[in-house]
Amino acid sequence: MASAWRCEVCGYVHGGAEPPVRCPACGAGRDRFVPIEVVAAPAPRPATRAWRCTACGHRVTGQAPPLRCPACGAPGTAFEPVGEAPSPAATGEARRIVILGAGVAGVTAAEHARAASPEAWITLVSDEPGLPYVRLDLTRLLAGEVEEDAIALQPGDWYASRRIERLEGSAGAIRRAARALVLEDGRSLPYDRLVLACGAHAFLPPIPGLEGPGVSTLRTLTDARRLLAAAGPGVRVACIGGGLLGLETAGALARRGCAATVLEGAPWLLPRQLAEAAGRVLRAHVEAAGIGVRCGVRVESVDRGPGGLAVHLAEGDPLRADLVVVAAGVRPESWIARMAGLEVRQGVIVDDRMTTTDPAVLAAGDVAEHAGALYGIWPAAWAQGAVAGTVAAGGDAAFTGMPPSTRLKVLHVDVFSAGRVDAPDASFHVHEEERGGAAYRFVCRDGRLAGATVLGDPEAATLLLGVLQAGTPAALSPPLLERFPALAVLGGARG
Repeated sequence: MASAWRCEVCGYVHGGAEPPVRCPACGAGRDRFVPIEVVAAPAPRPATRAWRCTACGHRVTGQAPPLRCPACGAPGTAFEPVGEAPSPAATGEARRIVILGAGVAGVTAAEHARAASPEAWITLVSDEPGLPYVRLDLTRLLAGEVEEDAIALQPGDWYASRRIERLEGSAGAIRRAARALVLEDGRSLPYDRLVLACGAHAFLPPIPGLEGPGVSTLRTLTDARRLLAAAGPGVRVACIGGGLLGLETAGALARRGCAATVLEGAPWLLPRQLAEAAGRVLRAHVEAAGIGVRCGVRVESVDRGPGGLAVHLAEGDPLRADLVVVAAGVRPESWIARMAGLEVRQGVIVDDRMTTTDPAVLAAGDVAEHAGALYGIWPAAWAQGAVAGTVAAGGDAAFTGMPPSTRLKVLHVDVFSAGRVDAPDASFHVHEEERGGAAYRFVCRDGRLAGATVLGDPEAATLLLGVLQAGTPAALSPPLLERFPALAVLGGARG
């Protein structure tokens, strides 16, 4: 049984028997952590056998090949088994596990693969240089709240102590028949199990001028370094996208002295998480922080001239900027799976064991589509990585989904959304209210709370999450009715 703790505010997952004193990703206190668990059975113990280095012919005996050939220094992936042995597919045994992607899903997969199989050969492939890092911390790095050396997922010796080989390289192709991952530079990594944890890439809308100097996304550490080099007092920044990343990026750059403006196509901010009233309250918070907001606008093009960039809008005059940041969402990095003939819809299709349509290939994190859902959040990536790593090593584990709730902190404002936030027909009843700078929306049906959004009231968010998870009828929840008397009538309504 692998135990961990999830921060309710930002979703960061902390491994260990106890929660941390403070969340390293958002700063929330220990009381904001809730326990999560992945139940797994250990992998069967592989049999001892002989291995031959294909580079020099040197032979060794063991349950897995060595990290490097003691005779010529070739990597362990250059070794091949000698003599007949049952295939890993037939026994459930996984000797060579290759993990493509070193985000939270990939590193967690490596950790749980090692826990399930002390003998497995594990290779973690990253297309970014340096240690794997906490992607959630990029906006904090941009804001100056943390230093670059503090955002690593694990220290360097963590990988060495667990015999997890880290390789830098970009994927070129999956040779399923040969069970090998081929990198762009020609290196071939044989595998018994392959875990695709290649994540997602930033989406650039088809807007003329977005691909060029002065325009950036914020998805990688390289992106953050580029923005840090360009930011400074008086720098005019246009952030295209009023979702979580766009708002956090604008806030971080504003702390650097930039004059930031958020451009959102929907009529209000955070349109995926909030109803209009809460979006309006959030806008007031954002503008109070010195950040400009323009909602209901459509960007038509970005032009470059002597005075900098001109962001042309379908509505009104162009917005002049020195820097444009695009925060228009992400798309799964699924091309390599498509090329290999795996089933892909929006993401790579997986079952509860995170297995794709090829039993030797698994997927986890932002690239994986499970039961029709693309989560795109840290807790799901961690849980899926834990399951994928365990199963890849021959153990048994399952991912059965995550609760449909979101809890965020946007520019120091708590945002909570769970269940339904809309009312699709007359059988649903909605109540909205604002008080003390907070905004609330309740959606009820048949005497039960079907969904809620709360902005600026973390205590109410905790109370509502408990009611929604328990399925308690709204009209029969005294703590809820004490805070929101209007629900006595709303919750008792019948459609």
